[in-house]
Amino acid sequence: MAKVFETLDERFDNLFVGTAQLDKLYTGCRWAEGPAYFAAGRYLVWSDIPNDRMLRYDETSGQTSVFRAPAGNTNGHTVDRQGRLVSCEHGGRRVSRTEFDGTVITLADAYKGKRLNSPNDVVVKSDNSIWFTDPSYGIDSDYEGNKSKSEIGRSNVYRIDPKSGAVTIVADDFVQPNGIAFSPDEKELYIVDTGATHKKNGPKHIRRFEVKGDKLKDKGVFAKCTAGLFDGFRFDTEGRIWTSAADGVHCYEKDGKLIGKVLVPEVVANVCFGGPKRNYLYICGTTSLYAVRLKVNGQKTY
Repeated sequence: MAKVFETLDERFDNLFVGTAQLDKLYTGCRWAEGPAYFAAGRYLVWSDIPNDRMLRYDETSGQTSVFRAPAGNTNGHTVDRQGRLVSCEHGGRRVSRTEFDGTVITLADAYKGKRLNSPNDVVVKSDNSIWFTDPSYGIDSDYEGNKSKSEIGRSNVYRIDPKSGAVTIVADDFVQPNGIAFSPDEKELYIVDTGATHKKNGPKHIRRFEVKGDKLKDKGVFAKCTAGLFDGFRFDTEGRIWTSAADGVHCYEKDGKLIGKVLVPEVVANVCFGGPKRNYLYICGTTSLYAVRLKVNGQKTY
């Protein structure tokens, strides 16, 4: 039986059951990313970016089907407060929303008249504002999108106003902003920088910001990745971070200490809590969708 959990701090021992297994739910992706869970239907939607499709895992039947193809090389997804799918599209270079009737509309595709790079990950705040990262991965080559030059000339973090739809920059000092999530109380916003992919000795860490209305106050680096790069991450209800890494999922306490790992045999890109009790951690691991049942509950964001 393969080892599933690795404890680095005794606080991690209370977060899992030793007999819990890592479930392999699906395989056949090229780069699995961006899971989003729909509680009402008990299904998960995620991206297979290079294959330009979105997949759907039915929690009640265990079956996987194609949700949408082509899909604009979608990456990160989330569910807004009304239960609609919000997506970051590398190929479409936009943030889009899928309406209840299936119509896909554009929420943001430009800043001051210049096209976005390739929106990567997204989160919706309780006031319905939408915050997203915009690195260059989708325009660097044709593998995850469409090769093109950046019109903006840098990689920023943006906010979409819930009333006016205006797009504003909330952070402009990232090399490659990536995963993004609010703390459970929404007083802080955490953002990954995977700049090491483009800059020698570049950043591979999570930064923390204090949220002041529609502005951010930098509170420094929260954690540095010890295995590959961070990417997508989620909070549990107690404020711990569960984040992707090269050797699985890393769990960080609120004090910034790495306390344990969920070991996965593929490089992990993103995670999402699901299940009726939000204690089933879905894991996008390169070619496959995995999941593991925990003794913690994920932060409710829908």
